[in-house]
Amino acid sequence: MPEHRPAPEPQADPRAARTRAKLRRALLDECAQHPLAEVSVAALVRRAGVGRATFYLHYGDLEALAVDACADVVREAVDALHAWRGTADPASPPPALLAFFAELAPRAGLYRALLLPGGAGPLGQVLHEDLRARSHTERSLVGAPEPELIASAVAATFAGVLADWLHGLIEGDSDRIAHQVWRLLVTLHRTPLR
Repeated sequence: MPEHRPAPEPQADPRAARTRAKLRRALLDECAQHPLAEVSVAALVRRAGVGRATFYLHYGDLEALAVDACADVVREAVDALHAWRGTADPASPPPALLAFFAELAPRAGLYRALLLPGGAGPLGQVLHEDLRARSHTERSLVGAPEPELIASAVAATFAGVLADWLHGLIEGDSDRIAHQVWRLLVTLHRTPLR
């Protein structure tokens, strides 16, 4: 499976960071008007004001750029799921999780193109990896049992439910799905395994 994350930006060259930011913004603007499958590199570089060669210097293809442009949603999802301390109340998801689901609508079409049903796709892969790593770290730090197993289950459950909801396979508004997914994840964390 191809790697969709761009190479790390060198700290000494802010031009690379600015160019990538222009390309990400151009892609998001294009996707606000057209589905990702209809966006061309030519239109994108025209909108960003950069050359085609510059695009390929930073990204292997449009999908790699799209995943990079959507990386914030991955960070927001991971942070939203871990925005609580103490004992988790299954009836009260963290406000950050409620806000995360509520704010997905403007770019839902782009997310659907990158996050396939069941949680597959390039964005699903990034979400699963980042969420699994964060969950594993937090469970390990508190000495919770089976950090590998639960971290994998949490990542797969969240990515799958999110993707299926975005694709209309699970009904409900953003508030309802946030409450449901929160209850699922709290249950996973509390399930005795020994």
